[in-house]
Amino acid sequence: MYLNRATLIGYLGNDAEVRNGNNNQNFTTFSVATKTSHKDKESGEYISHTEWHRCIVFGKFGEFAATLKKGAHVQVEGEIRHTEYTPKKAKKPVRTDSVRVTSILKLDRAEKASADEQEFDEMPAEEEAE
Repeated sequence: MYLNRATLIGYLGNDAEVRNGNNNQNFTTFSVATKTSHKDKESGEYISHTEWHRCIVFGKFGEFAATLKKGAHVQVEGEIRHTEYTPKKAKKPVRTDSVRVTSILKLDRAEKASADEQEFDEMPAEEEAE
């Protein structure tokens, strides 16, 4: 038996973006931030780390995903995909990991969520894929 499934709960770093693929098929991309923390043994302080996950949605479901805005609190489910492409100005292919989304649930966000929940490290700039 094999299983390739990812479940993420986090916040969108930017508005979702509709793109057009090589075969003229539209798809929607967005990035979800998740955060983990651990207690530093020496200082006793909590140290947090933000992880960014690139998400891709195809088909009619992508139309819904295109309405998602920066800061939206979502639960995303899908499968992990590894792809290689060569950016226009690069000589070597780049390998990227993404989640091919099969389910999105918009989570209710309390009007005054704690600042700790809303803070995350800046999203790194994406390289142009074409």
